[in-house]
Amino acid sequence: MTPAPGEVWSAPFTTRPVAATVALPGSKSLTNRHLILAALSTAPSRLTGVLVSRDTDLMVEALSELGALFEPVHGDPTILDVTPINLADTTGTITVDSGLAGTVMRFMPGVAAGTNATVVIDGDTQSYARPMGPVIDGLVQAGAHITAEDQDPVTHLPLTVHGNGPLAGGSVAVDAGGSSQFISALLLVGATFHNGLDIVHTGDQTPSPEHIAMTINVLSTAGVTVETPEPNRWVVAPGEIHAIDTAVEPDLSNAGPYLAAAVVTGGTVTVPYWPTETTQIGDRWRTVLPQFGARVTFSPVEGTNYGDLTVSGSLDAQGQPVITGAGELSDLAELTPTTAAIAMLADGPTQLTNIGHLRGHETDRLIALNAEARKLGATIQEGETFLHFAGGYTLQPAVLQSYADHRMATYGAIIGLAVDGVAVTDIATTAKTMPDFPTAWTELASGNRQIRA
Repeated sequence: MTPAPGEVWSAPFTTRPVAATVALPGSKSLTNRHLILAALSTAPSRLTGVLVSRDTDLMVEALSELGALFEPVHGDPTILDVTPINLADTTGTITVDSGLAGTVMRFMPGVAAGTNATVVIDGDTQSYARPMGPVIDGLVQAGAHITAEDQDPVTHLPLTVHGNGPLAGGSVAVDAGGSSQFISALLLVGATFHNGLDIVHTGDQTPSPEHIAMTINVLSTAGVTVETPEPNRWVVAPGEIHAIDTAVEPDLSNAGPYLAAAVVTGGTVTVPYWPTETTQIGDRWRTVLPQFGARVTFSPVEGTNYGDLTVSGSLDAQGQPVITGAGELSDLAELTPTTAAIAMLADGPTQLTNIGHLRGHETDRLIALNAEARKLGATIQEGETFLHFAGGYTLQPAVLQSYADHRMATYGAIIGLAVDGVAVTDIATTAKTMPDFPTAWTELASGNRQIRA
């Protein structure tokens, strides 16, 4: 039974190495990108492998409010027939609920700007702290009219998009140092602008470049041309969007907690249908986990573009898990909380660098990880853009906060496998991207060998 929102959940503890095959649901990042392009397409299309979660449900509801139709095939919500929006016919006053979903709150203003409606975009109370300024600034430069009470310029939710048909587009310059989603949000709608879009990132570094590559790849499959004539510049040609029938890849970022379970228990976890080639940042688990002493193997399935990824942890002569410090790991973005959980259990130092943009995620993840480490009896060093773990900690039982952040919730679950007496508040927040995580995690810890995440 899934705990109720806000309930304190006792994390399963095990002294046995886990051994399981874990079937993952579809990628949230890919699902929401494909939903946007299918809704903006010139013709209907079908999506299969769609993730059913709070974030993706919010995207479906938001696009439906603007006029798109999503029909489950034979009642299966993971297979959707999509009828696109006729933006010109979208009028009146519409309210969109983005919850705490960065993809919804940041991707929807650009879609709304092309309608003839007044679209209010709101969200959970926590969403008001998440930065929106660069994407709004970019859209305004492209010709959008966006306002918010007591905000000039507009930098946060709630806000109102005053749609007046297709935007002019052209050249825009934004500092996307706070989130790659600022660039992706502009890329996804650039082709619908009269003059396309020429985007320049003015900051020093763009976080999560894999997510920008993902967006460009998805656009390419829909017939949208994006050129990168120089670093930190993207040029989207104007034209029609032709979404095709698409199968969504499994969510490789959400594979992290399950693969981490193999590392921290000295067990083995296999994830099937792992793409041979992908733009998902979660593919970096192949190189990250060996830094902690795990063995990672990939077995391609002949005649397909996927295979089985298997992670095996290490055990000492007494059968106890051996987790080495990973040294420096950089630019892990959304993989950071899971990696931090492993680092808390490692016997040597790990430093996670270039992660300052995580301060603008569902919560300030650097502050949160530092606070929860202290509850567990460990001292870690928090810098503006890094976290340092000395390793070799003796951890104590604690009630860990999730901060309404799915990845902080799974951080607590990972540590709970190895530390008896750990509990997590509001584990139900994992439904943001994993619809039944508490049940699947309990089955994993209990020794079940076939897990549907």
